Amino acid sequence: MASSGSTVESGAPVSLKDLRPPSPLFADGASLRVLGKLQEYSVETAVAVIVDGDASLKIDTQHLRDLSFRAGSIYQFIGELRIQPDNEAVLRARVGRNVDGLDLNLYHQSLQLVRQFQVERTRYRST
Repeated sequence: MASSGSTVESGAPVSLKDLRPPSPLFADGASLRVLGKLQEYSVETAVAVIVDGDASLKIDTQHLRDLSFRAGSIYQFIGELRIQPDNEAVLRARVGRNVDGLDLNLYHQSLQLVRQFQVERTRYRST
């Protein structure tokens, strides 16, 4: 979760399909790192929509500079999740980059391994 101090959180890597209630990652202010294919981008609102499989997420890109957007390209964003009153999530991006060429299957496999490691580490610490 984002802290109220001046410390900037690292952005926990998460897949878009995990950003749904009741997931603990679906929390206002959570600092997250997401990846997806750019479905659309509005220059007027600076809002992008990325997709991964059947999951999608709106990205507020107003604080990003020197990043060009191309529909169909793969992007990674780090930022804070904002939950709207209608329970829609929008990531307020502070970092964004094009990651075309990234092996998405390998990326998702690495996310699964990181999750397994974190669960095992938490179990080990609690014993």
